[in-house]
Amino acid sequence: MKALQYTAYGRSPVVTDVPEPVPGPGEVLVRVAGAALNPLDVKIGAGHVLDYFPIVFPSTVGTDLAGTVERVGSDVTGWSIGDAVITRTDPTAGGAVAQYAVVPAASLVAAPTTIPLHAAAGLATAAATAWQAVTEIAELKSGQKVLVHAGAGGVGSFVIQLARRAGAHVVTTASSAAAEIVRKLGADEIIDYTRVDFWTAVSDVDVVVDSVGGEIEARSLDVLKPGGLLVSLPVPPDFERAAARGLRAEFVFHASDPERLAKVVAVANEGFDIVVDRTVPLSDAADAFDYLAQGHAKGKVIVQP
Repeated sequence: MKALQYTAYGRSPVVTDVPEPVPGPGEVLVRVAGAALNPLDVKIGAGHVLDYFPIVFPSTVGTDLAGTVERVGSDVTGWSIGDAVITRTDPTAGGAVAQYAVVPAASLVAAPTTIPLHAAAGLATAAATAWQAVTEIAELKSGQKVLVHAGAGGVGSFVIQLARRAGAHVVTTASSAAAEIVRKLGADEIIDYTRVDFWTAVSDVDVVVDSVGGEIEARSLDVLKPGGLLVSLPVPPDFERAAARGLRAEFVFHASDPERLAKVVAVANEGFDIVVDRTVPLSDAADAFDYLAQGHAKGKVIVQP
């Protein structure tokens, strides 16, 4: 079968032929309908998260996939051949960007029925991370004001929708080219970050969800009301700086959790938009990986084997 594989740290992955995997006890073989690329995949390939997610070369790229059960290993119950599923693999295992993937049966979640199967792969990390930030950490409530950085991004697009679902007033940063996207997702106010410094345009914010980091994190403290919360996605925030200003800060370390993903799927079945920047065949997966690494994707990049 074909798969997109890392061959060494710091090198772009390549599409190559690999043996079709065989499920062992407690595992299933999934025919991949779609695999979603994430910024974490880029960090893994660059060796930037070696202390957390070391890999052994060659290693198949990707954690997020959707597809149908092709074969079940021994000791597997609850899943049958033909079932439509989504999952997030352990980042050290990868395996998503391929024609087939072997995954633990316990990690599987029934795919949503309201979204094309290949696109549903986009829920596995991005939407689940947004759920963790909005629902579990921020516990966002009706009437609160939330600032979402990079609202047209993979995670930001889901944060907007979940925040609106909670009844919050949603402010987001986005380029003028992405304004219509975030407006349709439910943003109440849009700040064009290419023209306006967000810290001059918004204040008295209850929660900031930051997927950018750096100066954006530091400036985000300026717009929070006393006791407000900064939720950081890319790296741990400066907790001491926030505390010194009477603010709270939390870091979202996202781990695979089928129970959380099942909650996301339930929301998706009620009505959830997946913003897809582009869908590419497996033969173009290396170019798609490099495109994602540039950091300008609007929503998800999906590989469709």
